[in-house]
Amino acid sequence: MVIGIFGESCTGKSTLAEKIAASLPCEVFTGKDYLRLAKNENIAKVMFQKKLNAAVNGENIIYVISEKEHLSLLPEGALRILVTADLELIKSRFAQRMRGNLPAPVAAMLEMKHGCFDAEPHEINVVSGETDLDAVVTQINARR
Repeated sequence: MVIGIFGESCTGKSTLAEKIAASLPCEVFTGKDYLRLAKNENIAKVMFQKKLNAAVNGENIIYVISEKEHLSLLPEGALRILVTADLELIKSRFAQRMRGNLPAPVAAMLEMKHGCFDAEPHEINVVSGETDLDAVVTQINARR
């Protein structure tokens, strides 16, 4: 099973991936982690796509995605999970990453990108701070 978890930065994608991985033996990739498969980026991407295609009905892989261009790597048959959060929660979490300070240009970038994944097709929508992650894990395990 391939599970694509996608959404903006600081929405809780990695937290969800950790919860799923704790109950489901799997390999987790984030962003461009696929580069570890080969020295050449193009070759690594092709190898990763083959790995994902083979895993649709086989081994479990979670792919955590923060950049829209990486959505195209998800194969047909992957479980697509959109993780969203309120803009103020995203800003608060991002500020924590930056030692409590959120510079105005970063805040503007977050505002501009907010909602950019919302129209992407998905089977499950997780709203950070509202959705019960244990229930999502149970739902995923029921699909196996």
